[in-house]
Amino acid sequence: MKIIRVEPLHVGQFMFARVETDSGLVGYGESGAWGHIEASGAAICRFAEYLEGKPAFDIEHHWNVMHRFSYFQGLAINAAISAIDIALWDIKGQALKVPIYQLLGGPVRKKARIYGHIYERTIEKILEECQAKMEAGFTAFGHLNPFLDEGNDQIYFKTHIRKMRDAIDNVRRMRETVGDRVDLLIELHRRLTPPEAVTFTRGIEDYHPMFVEDPIRPEGADAMARVAEKIPVPIATGERFSTIYEFQALLSRNAMEFARVDLCLCGGITGGKKVAAMAEAHHVQVVPHNPLSPIGLAACLQLAAAIPNFAIQEYATGFEAGIFESRPEHLGSNIVDKVPLPLDGFVDIPDGPGLGMALLPDAQRIRPPLSKPISMRPHLDGFIVDQ
Repeated sequence: MKIIRVEPLHVGQFMFARVETDSGLVGYGESGAWGHIEASGAAICRFAEYLEGKPAFDIEHHWNVMHRFSYFQGLAINAAISAIDIALWDIKGQALKVPIYQLLGGPVRKKARIYGHIYERTIEKILEECQAKMEAGFTAFGHLNPFLDEGNDQIYFKTHIRKMRDAIDNVRRMRETVGDRVDLLIELHRRLTPPEAVTFTRGIEDYHPMFVEDPIRPEGADAMARVAEKIPVPIATGERFSTIYEFQALLSRNAMEFARVDLCLCGGITGGKKVAAMAEAHHVQVVPHNPLSPIGLAACLQLAAAIPNFAIQEYATGFEAGIFESRPEHLGSNIVDKVPLPLDGFVDIPDGPGLGMALLPDAQRIRPPLSKPISMRPHLDGFIVDQ
């Protein structure tokens, strides 16, 4: 079976690779370079020059060619490789009439625990959404930012003591709202310095979050290792990594307890399986990153089914609440033919051939292409703020 066409599909804020074969099978994968998806789409077109006419089943070979043919890589390029890789696994599963997890050694679980997003900008709204998510059956909440994601139109300044005390108190209020029925996954989005990370996490230790994500910028492996050594809360990181080597730099330094591998960024199913094996050797659990569409979710769930060190799956809620009738709240659920439904904090692993879901033929009409504007929040001193 040969590949006859590879093309990018820009749907809403998402970028997909569509791969077609001479047998008529079509596979889909997603790019995770969400701030630079146009560049990723161009890279998908570039790789089409190599892939068209090649055997569809030679996934590892194609993965290595796309990674190795040039001296220069980068996030947008690796995201394109990821999208293509997922689409090829989708095709292989469809051709063999099995879900992808059967091609990865078979399932170790039939369902995956999930966490829902709490995407609000005030602590009062966050607490209200926590109550609503508990009523919906979720047992874990993520994207919980105790420093609050205020608008980029608001100039930022707080003294150190107010910054720390306000955030610590917000975590206290979250824990008091949910009790011990819910795990809290604290999202810090790289906004702290190493000493701030130590101060903050010591202040929230008694509220027992499952982890804090990206307390500092993760590119500095030595700095993250220093933080990990000093703080009492586990670190989750890796959502920005686009190579297996970036994960190894932190794993070898004991700088993470949860690997946030993004299959749509770090090499697709092929790259995700490699990262999961590396993490397993370091007794690190995997929490696949996916603030993207259900296509990305489906890829994550296929991996989750096949690895022993899976912990919990991101399930992107809170962005489009209430706008779809008879559909899950998951981001982008109106552009695919099906989405796994949450039940008591879990979803069933899709067991259809390949990914177990596909883009709708009119997805681009439903969600016309969007680009992410370049914008950051200003600090009072004139610089910018990570959030």
